Amino acid sequence: MKYIILVGMDFLQAIILGIVEGITEFLPISSTFHLIFASKLIGVQQNDFAKLFEVFIQSGAILSVVVLYFGEIIKDRQLIKKTLVAFIPTALVGFVLYKIIKELFFDSSSLMVAVFIGVGAVFIIFEYVIKQNKVALTKTIHKLSYKHAIIIGFVQALAVMPGVSRAGAVLIGMMVLRYKRDEAAKFSFILAVPTIFAASFFDLYKNRDYFLNHGVNLILLVTGFLTAFVTSYIGIKWLINYLRNNTLTGFGTYRIIVGLVLILITLKTLLD
Repeated sequence: MKYIILVGMDFLQAIILGIVEGITEFLPISSTFHLIFASKLIGVQQNDFAKLFEVFIQSGAILSVVVLYFGEIIKDRQLIKKTLVAFIPTALVGFVLYKIIKELFFDSSSLMVAVFIGVGAVFIIFEYVIKQNKVALTKTIHKLSYKHAIIIGFVQALAVMPGVSRAGAVLIGMMVLRYKRDEAAKFSFILAVPTIFAASFFDLYKNRDYFLNHGVNLILLVTGFLTAFVTSYIGIKWLINYLRNNTLTGFGTYRIIVGLVLILITLKTLLD
């Protein structure tokens, strides 16, 4: 089949990766981390098209945010302004570090695993601090100040490293500033709209030859996009309900367990 030789991916793999993206994009467990390792697991060739695909299908997940929150967003002009203010630091960092992100962070499995585990530990430690009544989560996003918006934008910029999780960074950053978990999650969804659309279309422009010259490449991108849209729509609604009554400790534990399993698999492979 010609398209497999061309891009190193078939339609079933595109669907699987779309599902992985949709499920993980808004959970604080790093969609990029899961996409990279899922690609390796199902045998997707790690070439420039695969990297483009992994970034582009995030737009499908973002479309689900627009569908779910469009009415709420357009009614609150202040929230729109604060979202754009929070987006600026992330955009600047992403633009400046574009080549480093693509050439270093996406190709270093050991760095990704270390970051993945480390952020999980941060979740557990901070939730313990909250449990000790040293931090009270009382604020809603309607109380968000421009100062806090800028801080959150810089915190989100940390997610340029695969393994951090854009959603996870925003959640922790806002919880440190005493925002409720579900409110922080909602703002992370809204902030994702300009952030990921910008990243996706910037990457798409940089790699436009990969789909303009071959129609099948565009078909694979659309397949992943639509799959990510459907699954992320479900994931968003689940996460909001979950965080109203639960903490980030479960996600932190998941990160540490998965990270340690990957380390053991890597060590076993090296020893064999």
